[in-house]
Order: sequence, then structure tokens, then C-alpha cells
Amino acid sequence: MATGQQTSTPQSEFHGRTGAVVRRLQELHPKLIDLSLDRLEVLLARLGHPERSLPPTIHVAGTNGKGSTCANLRAIGEAAGLKVHVMTSPHLLDVTERFRLAGQLVSEDQLVATLEEIEQVNDGAPITVFEVLTAAGFLLFSRVPADLLVLEVGLGGRFDATNVIPTARACIITSISLDHQAFLGDDLAGIAREKAGIIKRGVPVFVAPQPDDVMAAIAEIARTHEAPLYRLGHEFTITPRQDGLLYQDEAGKLTLPAPALHGPHQAQNSALAVAALRHAGLNLPDTAFASIASTCWPARLQTLHGTLTHDMPPGWELLLDGGHNPGAGTVLADVLKTWQDRPLHLIVGLKDSKDVQGFLRPLIPHATSIQAVAEDGQHLAMPVQTILEAAAAAGGTALPGPDIRTALKRLRDSANPTDRPARVLICGSLYLAGCALALDGASPH
Repeated sequence: MATGQQTSTPQSEFHGRTGAVVRRLQELHPKLIDLSLDRLEVLLARLGHPERSLPPTIHVAGTNGKGSTCANLRAIGEAAGLKVHVMTSPHLLDVTERFRLAGQLVSEDQLVATLEEIEQVNDGAPITVFEVLTAAGFLLFSRVPADLLVLEVGLGGRFDATNVIPTARACIITSISLDHQAFLGDDLAGIAREKAGIIKRGVPVFVAPQPDDVMAAIAEIARTHEAPLYRLGHEFTITPRQDGLLYQDEAGKLTLPAPALHGPHQAQNSALAVAALRHAGLNLPDTAFASIASTCWPARLQTLHGTLTHDMPPGWELLLDGGHNPGAGTVLADVLKTWQDRPLHLIVGLKDSKDVQGFLRPLIPHATSIQAVAEDGQHLAMPVQTILEAAAAAGGTALPGPDIRTALKRLRDSANPTDRPARVLICGSLYLAGCALALDGASPH
């Protein structure tokens, strides 16, 4: 099935003056699915084609690991002294998180002014909010000097709004699994072909380990575009060591520290970033790659220290993860296997369209308890009862939270002072993660 860009971004995700502009734009083209890039291409032409005046770009697609890979790309680039633009999605608390200009988050004033300029130039023509946000990013990136642009797709690849860029220095395809089936279908090889739509003629593409049929689909498109294909585990490798990681490609070896981001899967995301930057013609010093030890990316096994932890029993740990599909559940379960030193309590909430059974099934064996939640203001939250039923169908038992604070209070009230301190993991949705960060009083960046 072909994919469309994120053609309708929910109004509830936007606040303040930015939200006022978004609500006006939302009325121009409210369709959720639209498979054409024509509207954006017309708009960009009216804006003077900013997508043709971008810094050297690394384009990142995939199902899981895109954000972490982008965060590593930024960390390495900035450690090398580069000015780095970044565009990612979705945001957790505020839309300004999506745009980083030469190392700094865009200000609300800058973004509102840019959106209003686009609104005027667009002159009421049908256009989706994600297309407008993409155009805004390209305008900002073309006007502020930088040495590198890290560009994450919104959804899919081939028809994603970011894919109007004419070329790139490198393309990255992270781990692919089932997600957004309503847009991408249920066939992994077909999903891979959509994700691989970002591959540009002659541009090297760096790919995470994939099932054989997925890798074959990506390789076929790379051949069609005469794009050099670099597969993690083949043309480049990453090997865990006691003191960190050993990276190797045809240019030689790099001894790297352990990634700052938690989980064994982060070695792969680090390797993708290292490989792409080693081949992007930017002449980075080897020392810059050690910055994977200081990469920061919120809601990826992030430890919380704010308001939500104040009433937790002494020694308890509270973590947050935004993974939300079966692939993310499997990766998260690999981390939980290493957490046998403490009881683990899950607080789970998902977006209503997600495969909750597929997400929960690998997690259930590692959980001491599971509570299902749906926060007020959590966009398209899955009903708590649906999560309870899915947990039972997946072989587990869950209790209704029904919200984060109540779930944490239940854990606190039931804690025995003589028991080992426990871990609590809030997980299942980036929208839920945004709610948790707001409750905790934490900044996402």
C-alpha cells in the first residue's frame, strides 16, 4: 500500500500563537490521508524553492530508532564543530521542538512569523498541516547558515512531505516493523519499499539489520537508483565491548564509548549515525564520534527526576519510553531482560490505532504489575478498557490506572518498606510521554 505524508496533524498537539495559525491552516485540507506531493511542490515553488538551498542533508526513515539516530547525528556533528539543523516529529510538549536551527530550538516568534508568511503565500490553497510545517522547516533552514541538516521523515518515505528534497549526502533506514498499518499496510516488504522511497540516485544508504525480505526490497530500490548500499553487520559493523563499542567499515576501526541512550539497540542507532557521517564527505575528526556518549533524546528510556517522583518510595526509579509498536515492544523487552535486579511495574497507555497486544506481549513476562492509563488531553488515547482486554488476550493481567498519578499512588500505597526498591516504566505512546513530561515538570530538551 502506498503511503501519504502525515496529512493532518491534530489541532490538540498545538498551543499558543502557533496553535492559532495551525487551526486556520487545518481548515484548508483536513483529509487524514493524501498520497500526492503536488500541493507542497506548488507551495515551495511560490516560496522560491527553499528545499533547493538546504545544507548538506542526511535523510532518515524507518519505523523504530529514527529519533535516536537523528539525535546521534546531531551530537556527532556538533562535537565536530558543525552548525547543525534538525527537523524531527512529532513533538512532545511544544511544536518548536521539531526545528533546531544551527543548534538552537526555533523560537515561537520565528516559527509563527514563518507560518504566517507561508499562510499568506499559500493564499487559501488546499495544504495539509504537516506539509506546511515541512515548508516552514525548509524556509528556516535555507535562511539560517549551517553545515548539516538532519531530516527525519514524518511517516513512510516515498510520499512523505520531506521527500521533496532533490538530493542528500546520505540516507538512513532504521529498523522496520509494523506500524501505521492504516497508511502503510501489513506487509513488511511493502512497508520497506515505502520507507526506501527516500533513496536518491547515487546517494549512499545505510540500513539497520532487517528480515531478509525487507532487506531484499530495500536492496532492489537501491540498485534501481544506483545508490551504494551499506548494511549494518555487512559493509559496516558494531561490536559491544566491555569498555564500549568497536565500529568498523572499509575506512578502518573506531573505538567508541558506550552510548548515552539506554538499551542494546542503541548501539545499532549509533552505528548508523557514525557510518552515514563517515561517508557524507564532511571530514569529521574521529574524536567527534565519541559524542554518542553524551547524546540526549527525551522519552527513550529517560529517567525522570521531577514532580512525579516526589511521592515514590525511597530508592524507586521512574523511567519513560515512547515506543509504541510491536517492534518497539520487542526491543524494550530486550532491555527489561537486563533489569532482573528489581521488580518492574509498567504504566501503559497507547494511541487508539496501535497494536496493543503486539506491543504488550513481549513485555508481560518481565512485569510485576501492569496498569493501563489514558491521560486527559492525551491525543487519540486508547480506552483503558481496551488495554485491559488486550493484556488479558496477550496472556497477562492489567489493572485500570486509570491515569499516571493514580497509578503511581497505587504503587506507593502498596509498597512494603522491606521490599527491594522497584522500577516503574511509563510506556506505549509518545503522546503519553508528552503528558508524563508535563506532569513531571520536565523539559523535553
